[in-house]
Amino acid sequence: MSRSIRLSIIMLMLVMLVGCALPLQIANDLAASLGEVASAQSAERMPTPTLSAAPTSTPRPLPEVAQGDASQKSALGLSDEQLEQAFDAAERLTIEVYERVSPSVVYITTRAITMGYFGAYPSEGSGSGFVIDREGHIVTNHHVIEGADSIQVSLFDGTNVSATVVGVDPENDLAVIQVAVDPDKLMPVDTSFDGELRVGQRAIAIGNPFGLGWTLTSGVISSLGRPLQESNGLTIYNVIQTDAAINPGNSGGPLLNSQGQLIGVNTAIRSGADNIGFAVPVSTVKRIVPELIANGRYPHPSIGAVGYSIFPEFAERFDLPVERGLLIVRVYSNGTADVAGLRGASREAYVGRTPIYLGGDIIARLNEYEIDSNETLLEVLETKMRVGDSVTITYYRDGQEQQVTAVLREQTSR
Repeated sequence: MSRSIRLSIIMLMLVMLVGCALPLQIANDLAASLGEVASAQSAERMPTPTLSAAPTSTPRPLPEVAQGDASQKSALGLSDEQLEQAFDAAERLTIEVYERVSPSVVYITTRAITMGYFGAYPSEGSGSGFVIDREGHIVTNHHVIEGADSIQVSLFDGTNVSATVVGVDPENDLAVIQVAVDPDKLMPVDTSFDGELRVGQRAIAIGNPFGLGWTLTSGVISSLGRPLQESNGLTIYNVIQTDAAINPGNSGGPLLNSQGQLIGVNTAIRSGADNIGFAVPVSTVKRIVPELIANGRYPHPSIGAVGYSIFPEFAERFDLPVERGLLIVRVYSNGTADVAGLRGASREAYVGRTPIYLGGDIIARLNEYEIDSNETLLEVLETKMRVGDSVTITYYRDGQEQQVTAVLREQTSR
C-alpha cells in the first residue's frame, strides 16, 4: 500500500473516531503515535482569520528530504512504525467490539405453514436478534418472527433452542422473544448508552446476512431523525441511517457504537440503493421493550381525532385564523379529544365536487410542540409522549386561541 493511500486512510479513521470515547489503552496508543504531530501543529497553527483585511503571508518552502532516506517521515510527522501503530489501534477497537458483543447476538430461524393455490407448503425465514438479560429475553424485529409457527434460536456457542413470543409492537417493528437456557450461556448486550447520537459517529453492525452467521460490518451514522415508512403503511420515527452494510438476515441485529454499546436495531435497507440502511434507535427500544416484557404490547397514545393538515393556501381559501395546524373533522367517542371537549366539523363546503368539512377546532400545539400537520402530531405523540401523560392542548375555536389540559388515552380501533 502506498504511503499516500495509507495516510489518507489514517486521516479518515481519525476523523471517524472523533467524538467517540476510546478505550484507555487505545487512546494512549493513538496519543503516543500522534504526539509529535500535535506538538508540531500547535507550534505552527495560524491565528483564526477575521473579516478585516490583512496581508497574506508568504508560504515557506518545505525542507528537502533526500529520496530513499530511511528516516523520512510523512507530512503528518508519522514514521512507518507509528503509522502501523495507528492502524493497529483502530483495528483493535473493532476487534474488541466484535469479541465482546458477538456472544450477545443470536441467529433466528422461523418456520411457517403457508397456504397456496396447490395447498399448504412449509416456508422458512431467518434473521438476527440480541440478548438483553439473563432471563432469556431477546430483542428482534417484528417482521422477523411475524406469522411464524415455530422459532428456533442459535446462540454463539452453538446452542440451539426453541423460543416463544413475549410481545410485539408492529408500529415500531420490534419484538421480544424468550429462550429457556442456562443463564451462564446468556451474554446481555450493553444497553447503557443514553447520550446524543451524532452524524459521523462509528456504527458497527453484527448479524446474520444471507445466513452468514455473526458477520460484522462497519461504517458511520449517515443521518438521524429519519421517518421510515413500513410496508404495512406505518411509520417509524427518528430512525438512524447508516452506511454500514445491512442485508437480508441482518434484521433484528444490534447496531453498536465504538464502545460496543447498543445504539439501534437494524431494521431495513433502501431497495435498489447501496449503503443505505436503517435502524430503530436505542431510545425507542428502551421505551418499547419494557412494556413488551411486562404486558406483551405497547400502548400508543392518541389524540382521538382526525382532520386536515392546514397550509397557507388552504387557510386563505377558507378564512382560517392560522396558516398551520390540524383542523379537526371527526372526534372519536371517549378518546382524548372527546374527553377534553374538542369539537369536530360542523359544516360542509365544496372545492369543485370535493366536500371539505369545516367548523371544527384547530389544534396548534401539544405542550410546547407546534402541530403543523397530521404527520407532526403522530410523531410528537409517538416519540415525546405516553399514555397517561397530562398535556396542554392549544387550539383555536371561532378564531380565538384557547387551551385545555387532557390526559392522553390509548389509540383504539375506530
